[in-house]
Amino acid sequence: MNNIEPTLFLCFFFIFSSYHVHFAGAKETAGNITASENPFTPKASLIRYWNNHINGDSPKPSFFLSKASPLNAVDSTRFASLASTHALHTRHSDFCSAAKLFCFPELANAHSIDKHGDDVSFAAYSGKNFTNYGSDRLSGADSFKNYSGGDNIAVDSFRRYSRNSAGHDDGFTNYAGEVNVADQSFTTYATGTTGGSGEFTNYNTNANEPNGRFTSYSDKANGRSQTFTTYSDNGNTGDQTFTSYSKNGNGAPNEFSGYGTGSNVVNTGFTKYGETANGANDSFTSYGENGNVPVNDFKGYGDGGNGAVYGFKNYRDQSNIGVDSFSSYARNSNNEKVNFVNYGKSFNLGSDNFTGYGQGNVGGNATYRLGPALNVSFKTYGQGQSFKVYTKDGVVFAHYSNNVSSSGKTVNKWVEEGKFFRESMLKEGTLMQMPDIKDKMPKRTFLPRSVVSNLPFSSSEIGEIWRVFGAGENSSMAGIISSAVSECERPASKGETKRCVGSAEDMIDFATSVLGRGVVVRTTENVVGSKKKIVIGKVNGINGGNVTRAVSCHQSLYPYLLYYCHSVPRVRVYEADLLDPKSLEKINHGVAICHIDTSAWSPSHGAFLALGSGPGRIEVCHWIFENDMTWNIVD
Repeated sequence: MNNIEPTLFLCFFFIFSSYHVHFAGAKETAGNITASENPFTPKASLIRYWNNHINGDSPKPSFFLSKASPLNAVDSTRFASLASTHALHTRHSDFCSAAKLFCFPELANAHSIDKHGDDVSFAAYSGKNFTNYGSDRLSGADSFKNYSGGDNIAVDSFRRYSRNSAGHDDGFTNYAGEVNVADQSFTTYATGTTGGSGEFTNYNTNANEPNGRFTSYSDKANGRSQTFTTYSDNGNTGDQTFTSYSKNGNGAPNEFSGYGTGSNVVNTGFTKYGETANGANDSFTSYGENGNVPVNDFKGYGDGGNGAVYGFKNYRDQSNIGVDSFSSYARNSNNEKVNFVNYGKSFNLGSDNFTGYGQGNVGGNATYRLGPALNVSFKTYGQGQSFKVYTKDGVVFAHYSNNVSSSGKTVNKWVEEGKFFRESMLKEGTLMQMPDIKDKMPKRTFLPRSVVSNLPFSSSEIGEIWRVFGAGENSSMAGIISSAVSECERPASKGETKRCVGSAEDMIDFATSVLGRGVVVRTTENVVGSKKKIVIGKVNGINGGNVTRAVSCHQSLYPYLLYYCHSVPRVRVYEADLLDPKSLEKINHGVAICHIDTSAWSPSHGAFLALGSGPGRIEVCHWIFENDMTWNIVD
């Protein structure tokens, strides 16, 4: 034992001396370790790493150091050991809690299961899962108001809702509105019901990452009406799926009003919609209007239906790009009427694909059809690319437009005012709109490099990643993880060097590999002035205002803090005081980056939609948003 102790002492002495550990009286803003702080925490390790890999005259910013993992020394070592032996999933809950990760309980494992048999009215409700809700009810009514409104992570599940009920009404008002990362699941909704009605008002309105799933919706229902009003309006990204919607229904009218209006990159899927339904009457009013890059997929729509009426009004009207697919639409149906009014009246060319449209249809109303088959009419059909294998004799085109003019002013509404601007705006005294620069991501931190280096991160290991973070297959978390991994694996653009980093040390390595060890990292100081008019105060051009290189890092949605970092050649970087337009007092200190070479950008990039012009013709500037950052060579 006496022979070992001197060795341990020398080992610890070597560690402390080689890493330049600072103790007495140091402040966090100086990048030192206080006397009371354990030198083996991830934050202490990060400070030592900065000291050893970045030149001494580069300031250590507190906002960057604050992203270090909050794990203590013991937990950091314990989780690193579990990760190295592929056993971290066995302590998933402990890991998520201690490391302050973005984890939410999957619906299959949730503990809050409620059953209700009486009339209920929820004025404010959040975060519950309901099983056998309203099943076998005779008449009565249930209502939900302000359900999960304003939550950061809204996870809700309804299973076997109103199943086999008769004359039972239910209403959802302000369901998951203004939420961030919403996961809503309705399984076997109103299956086998008779009469009654279901109403959804303001469903996922203004939601960020809205993910809604309706499975077996109103299947085998008899005379039950469903109404959706302002569904996913102004939603940002996310997915909506309806599977087996009104399958084998009888006289069940469904109405969608304001579906996905003003949404941004929201994917919608309707599979087996109204399949083998009898006498159904479904209408979509203002579907996907003013959407930005919407993706809509209808498969098996009305297949085998009998005497049904389907109507789309203002479908994708004024939308921007996007993809639409109608496969096997009203196939083998009998005596159906399908109307499209103002279909695809878009401003920028998208992709429309109609396959198997009206095939095998029999019957039809002679008043509306030109031939012996299906009654289908298109009025003011926009930029359709292809109709493949459809019943030509039964389709009426009142007005078909192959070229719809595009106007920069018209499509500006999809790009937030102030999000992109010209370099000439960065002058003292300029009044300009500040976009919403607030960080909408869930609060997370980096993982210690000792942990993250032992975690899988590739599409070939996606199942193992799901297991580590407790994400069930086809769950929202599984989709979030897959999306982030896919984006990180995307090939770099021309002239771009990119890397996704999950530890602060990895970010330092990438930034210094591109720019050298003499670097400084910057971000906008706070969010004051966000979404308001501001006045530009004193402006300082970094590196003398000359064209330089930068490394920009943007957050990705992932369980731990993950940044997509990429080199940005030929930019000018500015710091500017931001002033209150009335008092002219300083309220913020902004960092802006101007991209001088935009020649490799897409013509449909939001910057060109907002500012006009096109790739390579103008420079484009934007602010560095909260918790994003730019690395530059020391001035």
